Amino acid sequence: MKAIIPVAGIGSRLRPHTHTQPKSLVPVAGNTILGHIIDRLSVAGVQEFVFIIGYLGEKIENYVRRAYPQIKSTFVVQEPREGIGHALWLARDTFRHEADGILILLGDTIVDVDLPAMMQTSGNVLAVKEVKTPSMFGLVETALNGQVTKVVEKPRIPKSNYALVGLYKIANAEWLAAALERLISQELRTHGEFQLTDALMMMIQEGAEMTTAAVDNWFDCGRKDSLLEANARLLNRPEFLDRREFPEFPDTIIIPPVSIGKDCEISNSIIGPNVAIGDRTIVKNTILSESIIGSYSELRSAVMHDCIVGSDALFKGTRHSLNIGDNTEIDYS
Repeated sequence: MKAIIPVAGIGSRLRPHTHTQPKSLVPVAGNTILGHIIDRLSVAGVQEFVFIIGYLGEKIENYVRRAYPQIKSTFVVQEPREGIGHALWLARDTFRHEADGILILLGDTIVDVDLPAMMQTSGNVLAVKEVKTPSMFGLVETALNGQVTKVVEKPRIPKSNYALVGLYKIANAEWLAAALERLISQELRTHGEFQLTDALMMMIQEGAEMTTAAVDNWFDCGRKDSLLEANARLLNRPEFLDRREFPEFPDTIIIPPVSIGKDCEISNSIIGPNVAIGDRTIVKNTILSESIIGSYSELRSAVMHDCIVGSDALFKGTRHSLNIGDNTEIDYS
């Protein structure tokens, strides 16, 4: 089964990190967002990928070709960027003749779901999760038998609280391609863009049957808070918790789970929990927790919590040598 991954967005909610790199290449838990997606799909047996690129797309193409030379990858450029429906329409000739169906997974989304089971389920399957603010998401409505009766993009008055999480298994790729073509030719936009949800609704109206698959965890990694949450959840997986061997860092305490890249210089610091540090980063006299630090960066005399620091960045805090007498109060806040 071929996977289609739209990664053309500019990632405005992750500024300033996305000024210099696509959001799908932002680091999380010792890998990039896109790396986690490719790894999970590869484990599930996917070997062919179509990446729909746009903003800083050459960086994504270079990354995929360098880090995943073993996969068969095709790149389609989306310019201008007019929504997920438009992105898939541009790529339609790469997947419309796939007899085994396709998987669509948005390039800023990490989900916990049984991918092999979803791929083996007959028919069309939409991954969903119950949310507290349904008006912010694409939603599905279902009948009593579990069949999807409606999909709608960010409705003003939601009639469901089950959000589409950005993972779709489409059994009839040609049917989807035809729906996307009608969407574009008829200029059917929602919220100013061509939406995949509108193409799916066309298919439902024409008789396509769709069911849902609930996901355990869903991380929309396009925001700082959800990116840090994804980092913590991924670091708490067994493969990270069991990885307790690190080089000897002088006068440093490591509180698992953490991910530390290659050739880092760390001394006189407390690292963790839930910290991911990139390659060749220097950390000295620092307390660091619940944070993501990029490669080739330098932190000195810092106390950091819930922070994202990009690559090749420098932060130096202040150090104090104090002689404080009785009945004294000092507040640096």
